[in-house]
Amino acid sequence: MFRSIRKIQQASIRQKRLVLVTALAVLTLACEELRPPKVEPFYAVTVPPRVQELRWSNGNAPKSLDPAMASAAPETDIVRAIYEGLTDLDSRSLRETPGVAERWESSEDLKTWTFYLRKDARWSNGERVTAKDFVASWKRLAGMREKATSNYLFQNIVGMRSRGADPATGEPLDFLPPVDPAAVGVEPRASDVMSQVKLSPAADPAQPQQASPSSPVAKTPAQSAFGVEAVDEQTLKVSLVLPDKDLPRLVAHPVFRPVYEGGAGMESGKITPDVVTNGAFRIVRIGEDGVSLERSESYWNREAVALERIRFVPASSAENALEAYKRGEVDIVTNAAFEPLALKLLAPYEDFRRTTHSALNFYEFNTEKAPFSDRRVREALAIAIDRAKLTDGDLEGTNQPAYSFFPLGERRNEALALDTLKAKDLLEKAGFAGGEGFPVIRLVINRNNTQNRIARSVARMWKQNLNIETEIVVREAKDMDEVRQQKDYDLLRRGIVLPTNDELVNLESVLGSARKPPTPTPAEVQPEDKLPTPDPRIEFTDPERGPLGLTAETPTPSPTPATEVLSEADAVFDLRVIPLYFPTSYSLVKPYVRGFEVNGLDAPSLKEVSIDSNWQPRTAR
Repeated sequence: MFRSIRKIQQASIRQKRLVLVTALAVLTLACEELRPPKVEPFYAVTVPPRVQELRWSNGNAPKSLDPAMASAAPETDIVRAIYEGLTDLDSRSLRETPGVAERWESSEDLKTWTFYLRKDARWSNGERVTAKDFVASWKRLAGMREKATSNYLFQNIVGMRSRGADPATGEPLDFLPPVDPAAVGVEPRASDVMSQVKLSPAADPAQPQQASPSSPVAKTPAQSAFGVEAVDEQTLKVSLVLPDKDLPRLVAHPVFRPVYEGGAGMESGKITPDVVTNGAFRIVRIGEDGVSLERSESYWNREAVALERIRFVPASSAENALEAYKRGEVDIVTNAAFEPLALKLLAPYEDFRRTTHSALNFYEFNTEKAPFSDRRVREALAIAIDRAKLTDGDLEGTNQPAYSFFPLGERRNEALALDTLKAKDLLEKAGFAGGEGFPVIRLVINRNNTQNRIARSVARMWKQNLNIETEIVVREAKDMDEVRQQKDYDLLRRGIVLPTNDELVNLESVLGSARKPPTPTPAEVQPEDKLPTPDPRIEFTDPERGPLGLTAETPTPSPTPATEVLSEADAVFDLRVIPLYFPTSYSLVKPYVRGFEVNGLDAPSLKEVSIDSNWQPRTAR
């Protein structure tokens, strides 16, 4: 009997165990269903090529390979590969590196630069590259004037300033294609352009100038017609109108790269594979399926270049480029305007990259009108804006908030971060306590859904934080130039691409001139008890020179006629514009591609790229 009872008990225990195991199995399956699906590390994994060949989709087929006509990808990508300038840029740091010039030096006033060319620099036909090649090429640029797509870049070189040219021609596009207008909220047209470099008569190279006998500039005749001189075959001297500490970075831009025999025969604009070049690669084939390059046998540093062949594969749309990448037909995709939904789908993958683009969206003040002639008012409006809320909300996280003027560099400063209390205090000191008596702001924007959303959000912030009303005026993109010229605005929406890492040129692009407005009339001068806040430049520290020498008690210096705005710190203090946000660029790069750095200037150096043929995907855990 006891044995029967024990059997019954054992059977009951087995049943309970079975029920428990079954319940655990069901629970495990349910948890597996609730757990997010595992995402592959890469959007598309392809077996790496066995040879050093790179296949790059960087937009449509190129229209010209003339450095003077290359302002954006895909043209600039190919020009950088087949031509080499005085300098190049390190893809990661964007610092200048030696190119045809192995070293350089400047005068103490930063107005005269001397570049020393290497003796082993060669054209693809074996001839030496000399200083005279640069003189002839840059004279060609000066002669092209507005026909050169980036002519504003060389306006600071003596004798290369365009005279009599249409100021709305040949200047930076509002945003260069293929930046998606829906993503950055701009029109891809030349509506927002910088003015030609504005110089006082004494600074115009066409006018007589006084130079110090000890200054290197004094050795050059004051009325020299051209500020680029071949001292000898290996020495090039460049004279500037305004001092520029970043000239070696500027001349790395494709527009400054030399063309053989001063560009003879390039006027036709035809792309031919027999063109003589001096870069690390040379053209071997041009067809409907793209442009093919090979490593140049005559390049001075050929042994340091890993890639043997490059194929630029055109794509008519971002979707086509994405499909080619997924099928393994290309290794890199750049210059593609991905839709917002595609960006969200691509975001988790390791081969998807996003980079802050060297461009700026901003509102420009009409500083000729009161109260916007008062810097305190300008600062109050600037720091009453929550830029993070703009980029996270209205721009759906696709852009970066702009707390200063330039997105590139080793350090960024949030001088214009949201500070409502300080903004109210500034407005009160300017005579508008609680916003009382402040006129309705006339904010003019181009017709664009994104810009409309941003403007409405900014207007709400000004109302909430400063009790200021805003009238948003929408104009067609084609009419924005006229609005700006006629000064028919209080604030005007603009956007500029900054294609170099040269601080002076970038300031000219944004401000239209490196000169501050003239001294205000006596009626505009504020009483002593309403002095502006201390110079915010105290927050900018130069690693080489240390702090700029200002303290929190330093009074704001009085405005002076034609003072120069030669640094980002100067621009932040002057505040002629309100920076809003920096656009973002996107790319896909296969994991076996080494050394391809996607930077803010969209200027990767193919001399640094290689293919890891032994790469293998990680073993799934």
